[in-house]
Amino acid sequence: MPTIAKNNSYQTVITTFEMTPGTAQDLMDALTDAYEQFISKQPGFIAAGLHINDAQTRIANYSQWERREDYQAMLRSDEMRARNRKINEMCKSFEPVMYDVQATFG
Repeated sequence: MPTIAKNNSYQTVITTFEMTPGTAQDLMDALTDAYEQFISKQPGFIAAGLHINDAQTRIANYSQWERREDYQAMLRSDEMRARNRKINEMCKSFEPVMYDVQATFG
């Protein structure tokens, strides 16, 4: 499970995908497969979650990694580069952004 805390040293990555309702399930299936078969098995992977909006026009992905370099190595792998090319064909855009937790509430 992801741990959201200001005092952790994890690298947080939030990726947003924009697509049409007609491709939403295909994209969710591709992302789920990528996590189950490849991403979750990479060094430094901690946890991730996939979220979809009611209109099925956006997917948000939250992932945590031990180090920034672990995430970058996964992205640069031949396997993920091939998967990202297919993912890119299913959506209008996607953007991974690295974040640091600044505050938590609750």
